Amino acid sequence: MARLRVFTVSILSILLFTVMIQNMDSVETRFLFWKLALPRALLLLLSILVGFVLGVLTSLALSATKRRTNGPT
Repeated sequence: MARLRVFTVSILSILLFTVMIQNMDSVETRFLFWKLALPRALLLLLSILVGFVLGVLTSLALSATKRRTNGPT
């Protein structure tokens, strides 16, 4: 089981590294009144992190609502 985990992490790391290397060119991004010029790889990483955080917060909010509705057990 440990070998499978190491193998999976290694493959995912290689894929992430490949994507990062292939997307190093700078792109200009506009958000409301701001303009940002940053590498595309960083923009991808930030987008993934924001999506992950929003997913976790939504899950926690729904879990809290469900607990309040059903009451403590």
